Amino acid sequence: MPYAGADIQYRWGAPPEELITRLHLLAITPAGRVLVCHSIEGWRFLPGGTREPGESVPELAGRELLEEAGAVFRTEPVTFAAHAATSRRPHPYRPHQPHPHAYWAYAVGQVEVTGPPTNPADGEHIVAVNELDPDTAVAELETHDVLHADVLRDAISRRLLG
Repeated sequence: MPYAGADIQYRWGAPPEELITRLHLLAITPAGRVLVCHSIEGWRFLPGGTREPGESVPELAGRELLEEAGAVFRTEPVTFAAHAATSRRPHPYRPHQPHPHAYWAYAVGQVEVTGPPTNPADGEHIVAVNELDPDTAVAELETHDVLHADVLRDAISRRLLG
C-alpha cells in the first residue's frame, strides 16, 4: 500500500529497534480509555512522532507522549506492531534515519494525563486531547487517519488494551 512516499505493509510483532523511525502510541488511561490528539489543522491521531538522533525507543515514546498528550507512562510501553516502510524517495526523511527500509512502530502502555501537551515549537500544535472508549476512538480516527484506526482495531481484537 503506498503512503507518505513509501510502500508499507502492516506486521505484527516488534521490529528491530534500530530500524524504527516513527512511533505512535496506544496510550491507555486508568479508566481504559484511549488518548486521541486533535491538531490545530483538525486532524485526529494517536500521539507519536519521529525519532530524534541517538534517541532510544522508550525515550521517543515518553517524549512524544508528553509533547502531544500531556501524559506520562505508568507502565513500560510495549511495541507490538509496525508498518514496514520502503521509501520511494532518494534520501531519508531525516539524515540520521535508516533508508530505504524502516519501520513505523506502535506501542501500548498505561498512562496518566498530567497536564496539557507541551506543544514544542518544532512539533504539531495540539489543541485537544480526548480520552475515548476504544470503539469511539476507532470511529474518531477513521475520519482522519485510517492507519491508526486499523492498528487500534487490531489491538482491541488481540486484547492489548488491558
